[in-house]
Amino acid sequence: MAQLLQIAGGALLALALVGCGYMLLAGSLVRARFGLAEAAPAGRSHVPNAPSVSRLAARSTSPAPRWRIWAPRCSTALAGELSAKLTEGAFKPHAIALATPAVDVLKPLHGDEPGLEAALAGLFAQDYPGAVRVIFGVQDGADPALAVARRLKAAHPDRDVEVVVDGRQHGSNRKVSNLINMAAAAGHDLILLADSDILVRPDYLRRVLAPLADPAVGAVTCAYYGAPQGGGPWPRLAAMGLSCQFLPSVVVGTALRLAHPCMGSTIAMRRQVLAEIGGLEAFADRLADDYAIGAAVRAAGYRCLVSPVLVGHLCAEASLAELLGHELRWARTIRGVDPLGVAGSVVTYPVPIALLGLILLQGAAAGWIVLALALASRLRLIRQVEKVAEPIPGSWRLLPLRDMVSLFVFVRSYFVRVVRWRGARFRVDARGDLSGA
Repeated sequence: MAQLLQIAGGALLALALVGCGYMLLAGSLVRARFGLAEAAPAGRSHVPNAPSVSRLAARSTSPAPRWRIWAPRCSTALAGELSAKLTEGAFKPHAIALATPAVDVLKPLHGDEPGLEAALAGLFAQDYPGAVRVIFGVQDGADPALAVARRLKAAHPDRDVEVVVDGRQHGSNRKVSNLINMAAAAGHDLILLADSDILVRPDYLRRVLAPLADPAVGAVTCAYYGAPQGGGPWPRLAAMGLSCQFLPSVVVGTALRLAHPCMGSTIAMRRQVLAEIGGLEAFADRLADDYAIGAAVRAAGYRCLVSPVLVGHLCAEASLAELLGHELRWARTIRGVDPLGVAGSVVTYPVPIALLGLILLQGAAAGWIVLALALASRLRLIRQVEKVAEPIPGSWRLLPLRDMVSLFVFVRSYFVRVVRWRGARFRVDARGDLSGA
């Protein structure tokens, strides 16, 4: 038995070391992909974590050993070179198109969540020169989000804004049913679907829509970071899951050609492409409707492009139960569309894995060394992400808890058959289709 524990502990430490390499690679790829300029969402004029003049001056007057100067520079240069090789071709840049076609922006709403009005208001601060029609939609006339939509419409009488109230259901996916109802008010050549809880910069529409000038591009989507709303640890833990777990995995998976994401934060496409893939009605029963749309676009012979535009996702979880409920639904969704990718994502949990290995090896020196390396690589990834996304207060202190929650969700997702979404329970089959539970 003792020998089996030694073998298991050693295997866990080896897996944790692989995770350390993943963390280092992910941090470099995130920086290479998004850069410092992507950090500020609408309403924020600064770049989080940008060094101030006083800090730079303090550094310049403090002597340091040469190895402390050159070692980080050499490692950063090597990582940047590797990142450039991996991302070459994976994220093809597109010049800003001269033409700016009219676009319909569809925002399905459900509930007045914290930060909703500010997030939606970002659509009215866009520098896009073309015509923009903003369509808000709810399925219940008593939905508190309806008052938010009407306030925004009244506050911008010079803008083309439609508010749709339509309770018809077209399938098990209520968000898609809402979008189908809203689509009747759309009529422009370009259509952009975006979740309600997304923060955007003023150049969002201009940069996201530009690649659609290329006929080979069928859809454009955006990765996102977490933006905590309210006090307490739960919104911050949720935001850390997005910024320091989800975002790096999207970048690494796309760079290595292992993932083909299409995310509900933003899906922009031409109306003709949407018609070719069967319209929104084709996805009315899919839990992972965003992924299914991207897969259908690729199956039709088009590219689904991950934009270099980074957007924010509001995180307002009020309790541990709410946090786990959301993350288990997301984990079950992803496992349904990419089971091998989910299984491989075990390398993204080096800290708890190293800790388990240390316990099995009964505090052996090798276990402590690997645990220290795992913590260092994880903290470096957080530091890299916070240079391109909104920093999360107290992320360093919450890291151990965040990683243990992530590992729990990873394991628990293999036993989830029923998910709760927008107040209703659904059973999810192996294909990812929804049915009433």
